[in-house]
Amino acid sequence: MQATDQSERAVYWGTGRRKTSIARVRLVPGNGQLVINKRPGDDYLQFNPAYLNATKAPLEVLGLENSYDILVNVKGGGLTGQADAIRLGVARALCELDPENRKPLKVEGYLTRDPRAKERRKYGLKKARKAPQFSKR
Repeated sequence: MQATDQSERAVYWGTGRRKTSIARVRLVPGNGQLVINKRPGDDYLQFNPAYLNATKAPLEVLGLENSYDILVNVKGGGLTGQADAIRLGVARALCELDPENRKPLKVEGYLTRDPRAKERRKYGLKKARKAPQFSKR
C-alpha cells in the first residue's frame, strides 16, 4: 500500500534550455494538463498548435499524454524558445521517471539541447555581421 502511495505522489523534475529561455518542468501523475507560470498552457502559448504539440511531443512518443500533468516555470526568451525549452525539460523528466524511456526519446531527438543562440555584436558593425554602407568615393 505504501509503495503505491509514494508512486502516486512522485514528482519528476527536468530542466530545459533554449536560446535564453530556461524551463523548470515538473511531471506529476494526473490527466495531461499543461500549466505554465500558473496559467493554462494553451492560454500561455497563445493557442498555437505548433507550440502546444512541441511541449507534449515527448509524452506522445511514449504514449503517456494523459498520464501526467506538466507544471512549468519558464523565464526568458520568446515563445519559440520557451516551447522548445519545455520540450527538453519534459523529455529529461521522463528519463528520470524511467531510464528505459531514454532510447525512444533520444531517437526522436528530444534529449538534444539546441546550441544555437544569438551571435554577439562586433564593434564597427551594426549587428553581428551587418556592416555599415560602403562608399567607394
